[in-house]
Amino acid sequence: MKKENLPEKICMVCNRPFTWRKKWEKNWNDVKYCSTRCRKNK
Repeated sequence: MKKENLPEKICMVCNRPFTWRKKWEKNWNDVKYCSTRCRKNK
């Protein structure tokens, strides 16, 4: 899969877009935050 074709979401904390990562493959539907920092600052 090419980088341009990866799915994107908007972070609920910082409102920035972030793209799919291999480590999120199994739970992409549950991912809400772009980073650990955002997750901690809910």
